[in-house]
Amino acid sequence: MQIRKATINDSNAIATYLLLAMEDIVYKFLSRNNYQQALEFMLYFVRRENNQYSYQNCWIAEEEGKIIAAVDLYDGSRLWELREPVIRYVREHYNKDFNPEDETQPGEYYIDTLGVHPNMQGKGIGSGLLQFLIEEYVIRQKDILGLLVDEENLNAKKLYLRLGFKPVGRKFLAGKPMEHLQII
Repeated sequence: MQIRKATINDSNAIATYLLLAMEDIVYKFLSRNNYQQALEFMLYFVRRENNQYSYQNCWIAEEEGKIIAAVDLYDGSRLWELREPVIRYVREHYNKDFNPEDETQPGEYYIDTLGVHPNMQGKGIGSGLLQFLIEEYVIRQKDILGLLVDEENLNAKKLYLRLGFKPVGRKFLAGKPMEHLQII
């Protein structure tokens, strides 16, 4: 597996993998359970710069020249700057009352979304991406990595704890309680 910074040419795969991880949340953004509209929404933002889902904020994992996973992360201090285009778009096109909770904050690089191709899940791809991010951001850059995990997703939480993440609090995302984890 090779991991590299994403380019705009990776947008279709990135949108697909990010949506795998956050389909229910995007449905709440759009106020409808329509996979095609959710995918178009993700692709719209992945292709554009300076927003929280932009290819600029993504790393991808490849195997034999094929993208098998994508992860989206950004500096938590930029949340509102990066989120503003998303909020404006959602309010104009789908949900005028859209008002998402703060999912991160200054002082951490926030792993917003990580998605792995369904046929590659359970093979260590997600763990490998997370270990790469820990090496790059925590060890090399001396930053803090943070993420949210659904309180009901015990397998994901177990993985994050095994990699060294520690619980630091609780947040809500799209109305759902989430545990906030960080690695320093």
